[in-house]
Amino acid sequence: MKIAVVGATGMVGTVMLKVLEERNLPITELIPVASERSAGKKLSYKGKDYTIVTLEDAVKMKPDIALFSAGGDTSLEWAPKFAEVGTTVIDNSSAWRMDPTKKLVVPEINGDVLTADDKIIANPNCSTIQLVMALAPLHAKYKMKRVVISTYQSVSGTGVKAVQQLENEEAGIDGEMAYHYKIGRNAIPHCDVFLENGYTKEEMKLVKEPKKILRDDSFSVTATAVRIPTAGGHSEAVNVQFLNDFDITEVRKILSETPGIIVQDDLANNIYPMPINAHDKDEVFVGRIRRDESQENTLNLWIVADNLRKGAATNTVQIAEYLIENNLV
Repeated sequence: MKIAVVGATGMVGTVMLKVLEERNLPITELIPVASERSAGKKLSYKGKDYTIVTLEDAVKMKPDIALFSAGGDTSLEWAPKFAEVGTTVIDNSSAWRMDPTKKLVVPEINGDVLTADDKIIANPNCSTIQLVMALAPLHAKYKMKRVVISTYQSVSGTGVKAVQQLENEEAGIDGEMAYHYKIGRNAIPHCDVFLENGYTKEEMKLVKEPKKILRDDSFSVTATAVRIPTAGGHSEAVNVQFLNDFDITEVRKILSETPGIIVQDDLANNIYPMPINAHDKDEVFVGRIRRDESQENTLNLWIVADNLRKGAATNTVQIAEYLIENNLV
């Protein structure tokens, strides 16, 4: 299995390599791909040095799978070129997510939609992945009517520049700003760019992507996305109104038995999900599970995950695993 990692030197690309190593995929040849300025440099993987190549050279090498994390513009230009030579592209940008001809996949939920003909596969938004991981089994049981999401998102979701801004502020250093404002001791209700409807792109991803993944547009979603000064891990306060009533004990049981979910909901011992504890983990953590007493058939959840792992790199690698295990590449 010849696998290329496009954007191998970036924040998500680095985590992809780590996840690939941990999960021990059957890689016969690793092809690290980055920009022209990084080409020719060395990168270590499993104790061996690999030479970073350009996108143009990587296409000529015809990898079986290419894991993309190099931005939407790069994906739009280069994913079709890889697909033309028979490579299956799994793309971590937003470029292909809402394209009706492309699959948007969280393997635990809708891996069954994939076929050998899918040469460009979209990885969902990080906040979407952890959301649908928790909501999918509950929707199957109780049928969602309306979902209200408020996110508390790490600066790592913006990228290296934002992490550096937070670190500079903590160290009292004046440096380059990733945001319009200071992020330390602050909360900025502005993730991605604003659209004409007053929502940000990030918020609209949370509105649209779950419906595509769950193959159901019968429920409505609204979201507010906020950037907070944590270095890693996204949190979400989620309010879900169902068509059918539920039992809290049964909700906890359903979530506890869902692969990839860990329930942390022991209030007597102050145990609940926090990004600091989700760091470097692949699971999605759910807690503060309680009935909304202001409205019938409505549930409150607190959902936390490492946005660079399950929210990006791990889910991408899991799609590759699914393709390999099911002989789709």
